[in-house]
Amino acid sequence: MKMKKFLALTCAAAMVFGLTACGSAAADTTATDTAADTTTETTDAAESTDTTEEAQAPAEASADLSGTISMAGSTSMEKLANAVAESFMAKYPGVTVTAEFTGSSAGIEAVTAGSVDIGNSSRALKDEEKAAGAVENIVAIDGIAVVVDPSNTVAGLTKDQLISVYKGEIKNWSELGGEDAPIVVIGREAGSGTRGAFEEILGLEDACAYASELDSTGAVIAKVAATPGAIGYVSLDALDDTVKALTLDDVEATAENIKAGNYFLSRPFVMATKGEISEQSEAVQELFKYLASDEGKQVISGVGLITVD
Repeated sequence: MKMKKFLALTCAAAMVFGLTACGSAAADTTATDTAADTTTETTDAAESTDTTEEAQAPAEASADLSGTISMAGSTSMEKLANAVAESFMAKYPGVTVTAEFTGSSAGIEAVTAGSVDIGNSSRALKDEEKAAGAVENIVAIDGIAVVVDPSNTVAGLTKDQLISVYKGEIKNWSELGGEDAPIVVIGREAGSGTRGAFEEILGLEDACAYASELDSTGAVIAKVAATPGAIGYVSLDALDDTVKALTLDDVEATAENIKAGNYFLSRPFVMATKGEISEQSEAVQELFKYLASDEGKQVISGVGLITVD
């Protein structure tokens, strides 16, 4: 009997010891799990902080850029220049961009004289302008649309017919399949990039028989829209429904046709600098980087122009 009581006490003691050991192991496991969770949370917090700092870095860089950028030149580039200025200043609030629209030649003269940072030209630079220090930076490609008043029944011209109209050799729309009405030839003023490109492409330098020479793209559109029998030429991105664009050699004036090389009236949009871009202020250099970026290309496409790549 005594032996049985001794064995029972021994077994009870062993069970208590076992339960104590299990409790200790469970506590150790819980402590380990808690430490692991704490380490994970700390790591996640650190990674989150790093990510936040990386996300904030571009904004801080944008805020650091400051200065002014002045542009002058082509009236045909007004829509592009204004769109670029607005979007660039939104991205870099510390930079102020201003633009005047005085004509391509005047813009190139201003940049070579050092009175502006960028000279906007809606034509390629001349050799004498390059010799004066102007550097040709092509930022977009534009088409030149030939427009008539909406009531005109003629839908298109061949290249030869267009040349003859502007030389004054064809003087009535009836000679082109239209109504019996005189052709009123509208053009831009001397020094206009649009005029320079138009006349150069068609071989019409100093050969056009203009009835009116106007000093802006908007003025040409308004004059053609209000004048029966009028014909004029304007930047493709300036087209609106107040005038009708003619096909040339049966090709419509569209960005797609210009990219494909099927529409012959196209020209570069140049933002000229005095010296290379790398020699300009930090703000000007950043503007050209912006124009070459996907964001900048969207601005260019958004105003109806063609990107250079």
